[in-house]
Amino acid sequence: MSSLTAPLPATASWGDLLKGKNGWLALALTGGVALHAINVHIVTTVLPSVVKDIGGLDWYAWNTTLFVVASIIGAALSVRVLASLGPRGACLAALGLFALGSAVCASAGTMGWMLIGRSVQGLGGGTLAALSYALIRVVFEPALWLRAVALVSGMWGIATLCGPAAGGLFAEAGHWRWAFWILLPISLSQALVVMVQLRPAPGATASRGQKPEVPLVQVGLLAGSVLLIAAGSLSPLLLWQGLGVAGGLALGAAAVAVDRRAVVRLLPSGATALGSPLGSVYAIVALLLVGMTTEIYVPYFLQMLHGQTPLAAGYLTAAMAAGWSAGSLLSSGRGGTTADRLLRAGPLLTTLSLLALAVVIPVGENLGPGVRLLLCGLTLAGAGAGVGIGWPHLLNRVLNLAPAGEGGVASAAITTIQLYGMAIGAAVAGLVANAAGLSDPGGPAGARSAAVWLFASFSLAPALATWLARRITRAPGVHP
Repeated sequence: MSSLTAPLPATASWGDLLKGKNGWLALALTGGVALHAINVHIVTTVLPSVVKDIGGLDWYAWNTTLFVVASIIGAALSVRVLASLGPRGACLAALGLFALGSAVCASAGTMGWMLIGRSVQGLGGGTLAALSYALIRVVFEPALWLRAVALVSGMWGIATLCGPAAGGLFAEAGHWRWAFWILLPISLSQALVVMVQLRPAPGATASRGQKPEVPLVQVGLLAGSVLLIAAGSLSPLLLWQGLGVAGGLALGAAAVAVDRRAVVRLLPSGATALGSPLGSVYAIVALLLVGMTTEIYVPYFLQMLHGQTPLAAGYLTAAMAAGWSAGSLLSSGRGGTTADRLLRAGPLLTTLSLLALAVVIPVGENLGPGVRLLLCGLTLAGAGAGVGIGWPHLLNRVLNLAPAGEGGVASAAITTIQLYGMAIGAAVAGLVANAAGLSDPGGPAGARSAAVWLFASFSLAPALATWLARRITRAPGVHP
C-alpha cells in the first residue's frame, strides 16, 4: 500500500513521511491515536466533576481499569478485524465503537452507566491504537518506521492541548457531559479521512483465505487478572486485597504459560522470556506504563490539595503526556550508542520524578502558588519525558527483533503489553489509594496520604525498568 515509487535512504527524514501521499496516510493512521489520547485527557480532567455529580468515588480508578481492559480485548481482536475488513473497514469499525461509547458516557446518569460507556470506548480505542502500529508496516517502507512510530507517540502532544481544554472548560461550566459529546464530530472527521486515504488499491479484491485466529484464552486470562486486582481494591480488608492481587498475578502468569504452548499466540516467540532481548523490551514497556498510571489521580489531588480549577488541574496533569511527546520526538532521530544511553536514562528519570511527586503533591500545598505550580509541572513533565526519550527506540527494537513471519503479531503485541501495564497499574493504583485513605477518612487528609503512598510505591516499576534497560543495552547482539 506504500505510495513510494523509489527506495528511500536508510534513515528517512520527517519530510519523507509528512509530504504528499505519505502525509495523508500518516494522518489516517495517527488520527485514531490522537482521538484516543484526547479522550484519555478529557476523562482524566472531568472525572472529579463526574464523581461530584453522579457519585462513585470508590469506583474512581475503575473508569481507567475497565477502559483499558476493554482496550486489551480490542487490541487482541485487531489482527482478525484487519484481516476480515481490511485497513479501511477495520478503522471505521473501531471508530464506530468509540463514538458509541462516547455517547453512552455523555448520557450516563449513574457511575454504572459511565463504566459501561468507558468499556465500549476502550474496545474501540484499543482497536484503533493497535491498528495504528500494525498498519505502519503495511503502508510505509522500513526506512519510515522509526519516524512513523515517533509520530504515533507524538499524537499525545496534540492531546495535551485539546483534551484538558475540552474537559476543563466544560467541567468549569458545569457541563462535563459535553466533553464527551464533542468526541462525536471528531470521530466523524477522522472516519472521512480514513475512507478516502485507506481505499483498497484499484483492482484489489478481498482475500477469502483463512482469517487469523484470536487467542481468546490468553486475552480472557489477562482481563481476569486485572479485574481480580481491581475487585480487591473495593474491600476494606487487607486479606481480600491481598487475595485479589495474588489471584490477579496468578492469572497473569497462567496467561503467559498458556501462550507459550498455544498454537494461536497473543505474543511473538520469545516475548515472555525476560532473558531474551524481545522479552526484556516488552517488560520495560509494561513497567513504564505501570508507573505512568499514577496520572489518573493527579487532577483529584491537585483540586483537593492545591485548590486548582478543573482546567488548570487538567493542563498540569497533561504535562506528563507533553513530556512524553517532546522526549519521543526529540530522540527519534538518534541511533547507536546514543539510543542506548537514552534507553538507560529514561526509566531512571521517571523513577526520580515519581519519587519527587510523592513529596511535591502532598507537601507542596504549603508553598507559594507560583512555586507550587512550577514544581508540579516540572516533576510531572519529567515523569513523562523519561518514558518518551526511550520510547521510539523501544518500539523500533520490537519491530526489528520480531521473529520471521511474526511481524504482525509483534506489532499488535506492543499495544497489548502497553495496555496490560496500564490496566494493572490502574487496578493497583485504586487499591493503594483506597487503602491509604482516599475515601476513608477522605478529604484533604485522605488525599495527602494516598498521594504519598501512590507515587512512592509506583516508582518501583520504572526502577525495575531501569535495571532491565541497562542489561539489554550492555548485552551483545541486541541492537536492531
